[in-house]
Order: sequence, then structure tokens, then C-alpha cells
Amino acid sequence: MKEIALLIYEDTVLSSIAGVLDLLSGTNRILQQAGAPPAFRVTLVSDKGNNPSMHIPGQFISNKNLSEVSNTDLVIAPAFYGDAQQALDKNHALVNWIITMHRRGAEVASLCLGSYFLAEAGLLAGRSCTTHWTAVDDMRRRYPNIDILPDLVVTDEEGVYTSGGAFSSLNLVLYLVEKFCGREVGIVASKMFSIDMDRVNQAHFSMFMGQHQHEDEEIRKAQSYIEEHFHLQISIEEIAERSNMSKRNFIRRFKHATQSTPLEYLQRVKIESAKKALEKSGENISALMNNVGYNDLKTFRKVFKRITGLTPQDYRKKYCRSLN
Repeated sequence: MKEIALLIYEDTVLSSIAGVLDLLSGTNRILQQAGAPPAFRVTLVSDKGNNPSMHIPGQFISNKNLSEVSNTDLVIAPAFYGDAQQALDKNHALVNWIITMHRRGAEVASLCLGSYFLAEAGLLAGRSCTTHWTAVDDMRRRYPNIDILPDLVVTDEEGVYTSGGAFSSLNLVLYLVEKFCGREVGIVASKMFSIDMDRVNQAHFSMFMGQHQHEDEEIRKAQSYIEEHFHLQISIEEIAERSNMSKRNFIRRFKHATQSTPLEYLQRVKIESAKKALEKSGENISALMNNVGYNDLKTFRKVFKRITGLTPQDYRKKYCRSLN
């Protein structure tokens, strides 16, 4: 039986706790109905005693505090509400405990923004991870030695697991069910809880909101120019010239400030505009493409799918209410 330590703290997202409990206890029932022993025992662990105060209506009673758990097979760090720095400041004890458990042989997993706890513990250094798309830029600034793959739903490297944002984190729990209990049990659990198996991409959920949290004023001006003129045939050379920089220096400074090249940024702005248009109307794809500054349909489709994981047509089918 796998011993699971599920962390609970003041700002925990309630579904990150309830979803894990439901899915793992449901898997135990599936196994017992098949005449097999249960696979998981989940312990809610807190550093605030057995009745941790939570900042929203809702309450979970922890089974044990940190000092009462000396070993476990898997530690799960759930997501949190609010500011990342505040969550880290308030939960140093949890981060230190995760480090201790990992040193003693425990595997570790994060759900959504729980990736901050694994990163702060140093367990993602030199590894790939995923997280909620809203946290990608901040995590890249804080932890430059981590390879953040925002489009992925699940990562698994040497017993360190991370998941995508919000309810997509249940895909990681389902992945662990399959890994520990076998494909057949994973399929039954996926059907029981209506969770798509093998979903690997969360890119189409992401909304590009620019990357303005830096101190380079000239690059911010360049970003504003791109955001205002993306529908025109502007070039990187033109933007660099407007910024009074050589193309090489401009690209270097732009990437340092935004974590994207100017071309990547321009493409993200164009595609975000295209996404909004596809969500609102059944406008011809070619006309829509021209409106966001592309003149080649093959290129537009290729870039759109690379960024969102879907073709323009599939994106429209998923999100345009007027077509449903």
C-alpha cells in the first residue's frame, strides 16, 4: 500500500485536497470490488496542528502534523490561493519538510501552483516541470535553472511529478493511479470520474497577457508597439530601429526582459487576437488570418497549432458559443 502525505495549509485550494481524496479513495473501492487490496492510504499533514485554520469557508481536519510523519512514499503539495511569495513566506516549514521527506526516499508531486513548493525546495532544479499557465513567467524569473514546459499537463522525472493548472491536476493523480495500479485500473478510474486519459496538452487554456513585469523601459515601449501594430507587416528590424538598438542587442535585451524573443512575442500577440476572434464569430479563417497580420494560411495554422495545441477550426469548435 502506498502511503500518501497530502499537505494542507491555510491557503490550500479546496479542490486540490478533495479531488485527490475522491480519486484515490475511489480507486481503492475499484480494487476492493475486484477482490484486490486497497492501493493508497492518504494522510492529511499540516504544520498547524490537527485543525488548521483556512482562509475561506471550508475545513479539512488533518490527521497528523509534520513532526508525526517521519516517512512516506509520496508527498503531494496542493495548489494555493493568492500571492506566491506570501504562500512561500508562510509555509517555510512545509518546504523544509518536503526536502527532508525526499532525502528519506519519498517521491514528491505538485498540483497546479504547488510547483512553487517543489521549486523552493530545490527539487525541480535541472528538471522539467509544468504548472498553471498564469505562473509561468514568475516561476521562470524566480527559478531560472528549471525547464518549465507550460503546455504539458503532467511531468514525471525520477519520482518528481508536476501537473498543469487547476482541475487538470487531476490528470496527474490519474497518471499516478495508472503508474502504481496498472493501465486497467487507470482506465476504470478515468471512466468512473469522467477524466480523459492521456491528455498531454493544456496550451489552449492559456491566455497571453504580455510579459511586462520587468524594469527595461525601452523594451516595454517595444512591447506596446507590437501590441498596437501586430496586425501590420512589422519586422523585428523595424522595431529594433525604433528602439534605437541594433537587431542583435534588441533581441538580447528583449529576451532577457520577457523570456521570449521578439518574434515569439509578436506571434503570441497575433495568435491571442486570433483566438478572441475565433471565440466570438464564424468569420472566415482567411479573413481572420489577414486581420491579425498573417498572409499565408499554412503558416498561420502551423503557428496557431504550435501555440495552442489545436487547429484554428478545432479551437473555434471548442470555444465559439454561436456554433454550438
